[in-house]
Amino acid sequence: MSSSTRSRFPHAYEVEVPKGAEGWERMYPYYYVFDKNPGPRREWESSIFWFQDGMHHGEPLYPLDAIHSMAWQWALSSYNSRTFVVPPALGIAHRVLNGYLYITPVPVLDQKEIGRRVEYFKKRAGYYYQNWNKIYEEWKVNAEKIIKEMESLEFNDLPEFEDEEVVFKHEGYSKSSFTLYNNFHRLVMLHFRLWQKHFEMLNLGYAAYLTYYMFCKEKFPGIPDQHIARTVAGIESILFRPDQECRRLARLAVDLGLADIFMKKLGYEKTVEELRKSEKGRQWLEELEKVKYPWFYYATGPGFFHTEPRWIDNMDIPFSFISDYVVKLKRGEPIELPTEKLRRERDELAEKYKALLKDPADVKTFEENLMLSRTVFPYVEDHNFYIEHWGHTIWYKKVRDIAKILVKHGIIEEVEDIFYINWHELSQILYDLCANWAVGVKTAGAFYWPAEIERRKQIINVVKQNRPPPALGQPPEVITEPFTIMLWGITKDRVQQWLSGAVAGAENKLVGMPASPGVAEGPARVVLSAEEITKVNEGEILVAPITAPSWNPVFLKVKATVTDIGGIMSHTAIVCREYGLPAVVGTGYATKLIKDGQRLRVDGTNGVVEILG
Repeated sequence: MSSSTRSRFPHAYEVEVPKGAEGWERMYPYYYVFDKNPGPRREWESSIFWFQDGMHHGEPLYPLDAIHSMAWQWALSSYNSRTFVVPPALGIAHRVLNGYLYITPVPVLDQKEIGRRVEYFKKRAGYYYQNWNKIYEEWKVNAEKIIKEMESLEFNDLPEFEDEEVVFKHEGYSKSSFTLYNNFHRLVMLHFRLWQKHFEMLNLGYAAYLTYYMFCKEKFPGIPDQHIARTVAGIESILFRPDQECRRLARLAVDLGLADIFMKKLGYEKTVEELRKSEKGRQWLEELEKVKYPWFYYATGPGFFHTEPRWIDNMDIPFSFISDYVVKLKRGEPIELPTEKLRRERDELAEKYKALLKDPADVKTFEENLMLSRTVFPYVEDHNFYIEHWGHTIWYKKVRDIAKILVKHGIIEEVEDIFYINWHELSQILYDLCANWAVGVKTAGAFYWPAEIERRKQIINVVKQNRPPPALGQPPEVITEPFTIMLWGITKDRVQQWLSGAVAGAENKLVGMPASPGVAEGPARVVLSAEEITKVNEGEILVAPITAPSWNPVFLKVKATVTDIGGIMSHTAIVCREYGLPAVVGTGYATKLIKDGQRLRVDGTNGVVEILG
């Protein structure tokens, strides 16, 4: 069947394994891959529509990095289905194919069951909504406690002999090996616990916005999604704090007369070297030290991959942003966000729509839904800093501490090799190490894992070059699931584009979701990875598969943003609205069609991107 006449995507068992990637399945637990054997599990998997989660996991999953998606599957799904009992939704199922993560929302189809679940949801969600601010303050304290407990874990190599206090305090166990093995499992459980906190309030935050969204769609036929989103704009989010600190440090540099040093753009080490030569420079460095923890515990990507540099590990990244802000300040240009302007505009827009309502009951419902959406909305962004950025930065530090021990015992050859081992296997490796240390012989892992890791490296390299289909199975006639549309930007048009194999409609025009209003023109800068973000120049238009929170400072350099992925409530869309930057998201193939330097016209109000030449 030709690509132009396909009515469905291939099923997982129909997709060929790329040559050189045979055996990829053993990198993941049995429960996390599609079943290629005939039977009820494969029958269920083939009966539904799956899409590749390019927003969070656009690259192949390294075995150990897969713990993050496993954690969010468990947490998101349990809050939806078992804790708050969301009436029409269960969880989100996960499967891996050729190294890539596919997901599908699992709905409640029986109307009677939906009705039964409503009362549970009203009581449980209602309690959270009525006490939102109090619960959120407690949430922040508890999330930080989990992070600090994770940070307190120590991973030390096994000694030749146990310390004599084990004997003289008759502690009654092999303290060093038990501590190593136990602390790994504590680390895993704290990671899962942190992800439970991630979704404690997130699903409810989206549900509140969804209720407001559906009310607006019913009462104001034809209202653009962007208008609804703009009425909740003007938020203050912790996720913007790292960028705020960069701006504050830039202002301090100017105030202390240090601007010339930063404008040289020498990079972190040479800039620090220059600053140490003067009292004011040392004063600035003291402020920097106060900022680093936790605000520079910030990933350059979505936070799910060990390959993403963290600001704290590569200080050239925040220093490049600080230097850019210093240049702007010296030119007399503003570096603050237009938050107050956005709030005035959102209030005016909300009043305009409220005035269209004639029934006092509708007016009351509108006001209540809007107020609740504005109350919960900061959390929709804030949680990301605690988990994917601060929490995951600590997670990766501790994992690398374990890796150093494995290197010493010959189980892996270099620290980064640990990411080719999944967390279940890592538990086995540490038992093997502790047990054979006790026996007094070389660990079995030293004879097995080096060759296995080399094979897995080859597999990852192969699947990186062979992207699987964007979706699997039979697409629904109509896509109505709100989060699929609002977060991932998957619509019927996007699915049809995938089915036809089209890379362009009109050669010089792309259509996506109008994420943030305004029109801008400028040269394109195509950024395919976080490492390339420093190449973005003043006045360019950022074109990327998706953006990450740590790219926020770039939004004060560029004129507009265009992405392949994402919906009206994706991070890119939210941040561009907060930064007053025109944006079109979910174009599908902007990074394939647009080349560096091409002049673009981005209409964020109508969702159109034109290539002018």
